Amino acid sequence: MTLRVWTIGARGLLGAACVRSVLRRAPYWVAHESRPLPWSDASRFADAVDEAGREFIDALNEGDEWAVLWAGGAAVTSTPQALLDHEIDQLTIALDAIGRAARIRNVESQGTFFYASSAGGVYGGSVDPPFDERTLPAPISPYGQFKVVAEKTVRQFSDRYEVSSAIGRISNLYGPGQRMDKMQGIISHLALAQYSPRPASIFVPLETVRDYFYVDDCADLVCRFVGRVRDETRTAGTVSVTKNLVSGQGVTIGELLGLMRDVSKGHPHVMLGSSSTAALQAVDLRIQSNVWPELDRVEKTPLAAGIFATMQNILSSIQRGQ
Repeated sequence: MTLRVWTIGARGLLGAACVRSVLRRAPYWVAHESRPLPWSDASRFADAVDEAGREFIDALNEGDEWAVLWAGGAAVTSTPQALLDHEIDQLTIALDAIGRAARIRNVESQGTFFYASSAGGVYGGSVDPPFDERTLPAPISPYGQFKVVAEKTVRQFSDRYEVSSAIGRISNLYGPGQRMDKMQGIISHLALAQYSPRPASIFVPLETVRDYFYVDDCADLVCRFVGRVRDETRTAGTVSVTKNLVSGQGVTIGELLGLMRDVSKGHPHVMLGSSSTAALQAVDLRIQSNVWPELDRVEKTPLAAGIFATMQNILSSIQRGQ
């Protein structure tokens, strides 16, 4: 049995890692190739995703299963509300296009839709860490509220089209290939600052706790999660499952700076400051998962090793003039 996988947002940090993870699962998993969607062109987006959805479903052979991994979008904590609303609109349009295409071919039960949500956004105002899937969502920022709405949109799609869904609440991703222009990813910014005269700015207290998850580890967990949802669907019918995708290790900013010093053999090039967005950041975001915890019982990349890989990638980019 073959699982054909379409990764939406395949050029981003998580999306590219998901494609790599899918390719490692060949020949039983097949990475579907598709043109990038015109995210910035609202007049073309609906037609483009409709065509892409039909092409994806039409590529299925008899008996194939399918999965769509949604790693698209450019929203971050500071994204304006209008752009967050626009991303919800795009998600809704894409879901309907995929659902219609699957219904025409009568392959709804053979599919799974994965959505990359944000643990930090969803649990930003929650109390009594560490948080798990039993913790009530309590977003404290428009970005967090956006993620809660997106999750609801995916569940509604699952109910409407009877397509299983897998919602992954992901902690702080990091690793080679992170976009520096998104103003996100403290590890990448700290690494870049080590090779730059411009220091990295830190606007939160040094005791701020985050869960840092190496992107390739996360992508592999995404695939294991989707595979488990497929297994459940074959035996129980349509399911909608939410799972925290995290390393399970809480690290303070102070500890992170210490690791940066050890890995780089030099003092972190940072500047402490203040920002209005700091109020939208929780102090303690330790996160765990109690949903299918056996999926998490694999060896993970040590934080120091992940930092080193990120620094080497940034140095290579600088040397190439990128």
